[in-house]
Amino acid sequence: MSSPASGGSTTTQDDPGLLRRAIAASAIGNATEWFDYGIYAYGVTYIAAALFPGDTEDALLFALATFAISFLVRPLGGLFWGPLGDRIGRKAVLAMTILLMAGTTLCVGLIPSYDTIGYWAPALLIILRMLQGFSTGGEYGGAATFMAEYAPDKKRGFYGSFLEFGTLAGFSLGAFLMLAFSTALSEEAMASWGWRLPFLIAAPLGLIGMYLRNRMEDTPVFRELEAAGEKEQETKTQFKDLLAGFWRPLLVLAGLVVALNVVNYTLLSYMPAYLESEIGLSADAALVVPLIGMLCMMVFLPIAGALSDRVGRKPMWWFSLIGLFVMVVPMYMLMATNLAGAIVGFAVLGLLYVPQLATISATFPAMFPTHVRYAGMAIAYNVSTSLFGGTAPAANDWLIGQTGSNLVPAYYMMGSCVVGVAALVFCTETARRSIRGRFIPGSREALAAEGAATPA
Repeated sequence: MSSPASGGSTTTQDDPGLLRRAIAASAIGNATEWFDYGIYAYGVTYIAAALFPGDTEDALLFALATFAISFLVRPLGGLFWGPLGDRIGRKAVLAMTILLMAGTTLCVGLIPSYDTIGYWAPALLIILRMLQGFSTGGEYGGAATFMAEYAPDKKRGFYGSFLEFGTLAGFSLGAFLMLAFSTALSEEAMASWGWRLPFLIAAPLGLIGMYLRNRMEDTPVFRELEAAGEKEQETKTQFKDLLAGFWRPLLVLAGLVVALNVVNYTLLSYMPAYLESEIGLSADAALVVPLIGMLCMMVFLPIAGALSDRVGRKPMWWFSLIGLFVMVVPMYMLMATNLAGAIVGFAVLGLLYVPQLATISATFPAMFPTHVRYAGMAIAYNVSTSLFGGTAPAANDWLIGQTGSNLVPAYYMMGSCVVGVAALVFCTETARRSIRGRFIPGSREALAAEGAATPA
């Protein structure tokens, strides 16, 4: 095992294939999670019509609210899976969460329609979305931790960006499938059974992910702590200890996640419904706009991740937050003009968002020491996401109805950027720093330990 200052374990340095497998094992879970979000967000009008009562507008609001319900359960998942991942290991927990995620997505596609079973249809959907949220509460924090602890310190931003590549790949796959089926099938067939087909594809994705994760050892950083007898042995008091000892990084991470996920869910999840209902684009055009934008974002994710390894994570976030704050209103006004304007406006906002998205897998896990990393990230990330991220589509839809302004999503994103800026002031730069041991990376104690471990 290399020293903490060496920039990664000898395991990953001597075996590049091992690092590639770790990236794939991490990213496929994120892809599965966001595949579910993609097909739900892009098929929400069909889901609303099939599984909810009432007219189109009310049914759509109920369907968006059900999407938000899954996020309200995510903190419970974080509280359960996070401490467990610090005690029994990252690999075991991630194998369980991906199976539960994929299974619940599959079952959504099998729910009988409201016309067939009445109110049992929305009730079953709510139960499955809650199970989805519970499993997801342990997925992202664990996947980011797994990725960060396998990656060499000097390239953690570059390798971490592939986790978010998986995010957009899964989301884009879901969007593409919904678009492909809606194009190939008649409106009647799509409304009757076609919308269900993408949900069934989650099953093989989950099985592939479990296979990849089961083939991996746990992370070198976790095994190093385990060998030293310093991992968490008890989960009952871990949450209380986490709040007492690490309240500052918990608050900083939560603030950054407000900015990250309000932009994320407003820009990605809510955009198709917004473009169709508020801007007047056709259903297919409303799917094409974000799909083109996400493909552009995927190209730049690894570039932004690599750049963060050179200039630091915080400069990337400063650029993104300020750029979005300045440009979001003009770009929303441009999107309201026509299809071309919508494509350009979305692409500009997406590229301004990339510096955040590309660096979160390197930034967030590095806010906590190894023995509480999974729990700290899972809890703070999911509490903030549940309150401000997953609720963004429903909140935007409701606020537009109350105010009559199509620029509400832009103002909502601006407010989140202000919160992100306030949190970023207190964020410690951890680019190229070791994330080993029981000290907060980048702290005086960690830097002293890192210096002591470096050969003279």
